[in-house]
Amino acid sequence: MTTSERDTFSVPASLDGDRVDRAVAFHTGWTRAEVQILIDNGEVTVDGRAVAKSYRLHEGEQVVIAGVPAVVGPPLPEALDIDVVHEDDDVIVVLKPAGLVVHPGAGNDTGTLVNALLHRYPEIAEVGEADRPGIVHRLDRDTSGLLLVARSQAGYESLIEQLSQREVERRYDALCWGQPSSPRGVIDAPIGRSQNRRTRMAIRDDGRMARTHYEVLSSWRVPGVSFLECVLETGRTHQIRVHLLAIGHPVVGDATYGGYRESIALKRPFLHARVVGFEHPTTGERMRFERTIPQELIEVLDSLGNAD
Repeated sequence: MTTSERDTFSVPASLDGDRVDRAVAFHTGWTRAEVQILIDNGEVTVDGRAVAKSYRLHEGEQVVIAGVPAVVGPPLPEALDIDVVHEDDDVIVVLKPAGLVVHPGAGNDTGTLVNALLHRYPEIAEVGEADRPGIVHRLDRDTSGLLLVARSQAGYESLIEQLSQREVERRYDALCWGQPSSPRGVIDAPIGRSQNRRTRMAIRDDGRMARTHYEVLSSWRVPGVSFLECVLETGRTHQIRVHLLAIGHPVVGDATYGGYRESIALKRPFLHARVVGFEHPTTGERMRFERTIPQELIEVLDSLGNAD
């Protein structure tokens, strides 16, 4: 089968109701892991719109495949230092620093959190998806904070289900420009991949439902910033960054979404995953972990002086 023959297909009755990643893998002969990367990159569309890998197809829909998988092998173990907050037979909680990529991808084949995890916990190679073993959710490269990793397949399936049911607590600290008109609120706006810049996300009517709760904890009239707690109800790519931009208050230091300014020359988004809470996959115990913002962000707050 040639590449051109794979580019477009109409969903047959036999694939009605099937997941798009399974259907594309069946159609092309690629692995599901390869297809899922293409879907995450917005290179698979259904009737002209980007979809999630779990999207269920309907007979007659047109699937367009705009890319081909990169030729890469499974990630390899690397002896890298990582800060493990908790570990047991099913779950690992890691405190990720800013600058560390979670799993291998375009331009980041090595030196990722997954490479380090495979060295310390080789058994996770068989957990979850082959190209990102153990990973149940992600943090952006330049976001610091707590990240859940599954150590067993049972743990993986449980945590994925808890995330889909919005039962995982995720609280972030963020510094944004300006002061939101309300001291607390909910940003409810669908997010999809930007049509103009494929590496960015944007508010789109045909995007996936996304909801962020926020509360203003402190504010400074000069230089005009607010310190927020943001709570994720959903977990879309770049969700907090896109949502705060959408209400006119981009994250300080976020050059991608309009948040870099010379008055606070922070070279990373001021965004930190402070709290993660979940039900333990085996014991059912409610677990909760919290870690405060790292020193480079503390220094930014200290430089602002007393809040108004």
